[in-house]
Amino acid sequence: MAHSNIQRGLMAVRAEGAQPDVKATVEALNKAFADFKAANDEKIEALKKDRAVGDVTAKVEKIDAEIVKLQAAVDEANVKMAAVEMGGAPARVKDREYTNAFEAHMRKGAVQAAASGTLDKGADSDGGYLAPVEWDRSITDKLVQVSPMRQIARIQTISTNGFSKLFNTGGLTSGWVGETAARTQTDTPTFGSLTYNTGEIYANPAATQQLLDDAQVNLESWLAGEVQTEFAYQEGKAFVSGDGTNKPTGFLQYVTGGTKASTHPLGAIGVTTTGTASVIGADDILTLIYSLPSAFTGNARFVMNRATQGAIRKLKDSNDVYLWQPSYLAGQPATLCGFPITEMPDMPDIADNALAVAFGDFQRGYLIVDRMGVRVLRDPYSNKPYVNFYTTKRVGGGLLDPEPLKALKIKAV
Repeated sequence: MAHSNIQRGLMAVRAEGAQPDVKATVEALNKAFADFKAANDEKIEALKKDRAVGDVTAKVEKIDAEIVKLQAAVDEANVKMAAVEMGGAPARVKDREYTNAFEAHMRKGAVQAAASGTLDKGADSDGGYLAPVEWDRSITDKLVQVSPMRQIARIQTISTNGFSKLFNTGGLTSGWVGETAARTQTDTPTFGSLTYNTGEIYANPAATQQLLDDAQVNLESWLAGEVQTEFAYQEGKAFVSGDGTNKPTGFLQYVTGGTKASTHPLGAIGVTTTGTASVIGADDILTLIYSLPSAFTGNARFVMNRATQGAIRKLKDSNDVYLWQPSYLAGQPATLCGFPITEMPDMPDIADNALAVAFGDFQRGYLIVDRMGVRVLRDPYSNKPYVNFYTTKRVGGGLLDPEPLKALKIKAV
């Protein structure tokens, strides 16, 4: 992992500003989408009449860029609102003595913290220390806010290196018999297993010792804010397309034809292919929706990146109604054919053979495994005059069940 910004230090600390007026943003978004539809319809009519469309195309693109900006603001507000509705973070079990010793160690090093023997209970042999519970919880909370997959997938906390799950692969048989007929033994079900191993993810923020000496610096908030950026970036890629080597295995690896398609006991994620090369049409979206068993549509959602969402925003159904709809109320995401959309930057762009869209119930389909505890190593030597905080967390992930998930593949030319 490249860390060209390692010397940002506390310059990256951002003051929490006032929350934007979500209602006004939603209203602006809906007005922009109305303008977008009018401009896009104007472009379509001009194309039908073989007229020049340069000016109207520029207008459509400008409005579309504004929609992207407004929808992103609404989505960010929605995530924060959902966190509040769920009660925020779980109750934090504070060990004040250990927390104080840990913070003193982070600010001044081992000499100042040595007066408290409690610091030793979080020590590893190489000098790293487990973050206090509330610090660990703070980092995890921030990751949930910024990581799309953590918002929609199932999360399991473990205390060992890996997590194994058994799957019933079938094989149970039965039969019809008369009242007094003999009951012969039937076949028993067979089981398969899948192990979700963890890989180590790290961040290495830095600050000068003088800044750390400033009593006004909230070290907990700063560390959580710095770590979330790197962790969320690396996790995002791994949960989508990671190869499973020292990292989670992304769900796209389990799609039919993928490198892990044959490794799950229950099979691979099903794929539908667009009818036209290099583009996504309205019928392709409907085909994808109806390829998912109805048992999983109640909590289903679309996953795609921003560029793909921009292309799909222009699609209409047979009744000339746009398939994509913006958020109409605060707390609601944008929808496609009535299903919510989760924007995932690491999904592929629309291109030949790309798996540009996924659809399904990710709570049932994908599992994130967190090895308990964030570990921090204070390093004042490698990057003088900065003090580095080498922070690690062990994370794994993989396909839980292929049946609730489907993927859309772009047809090649």
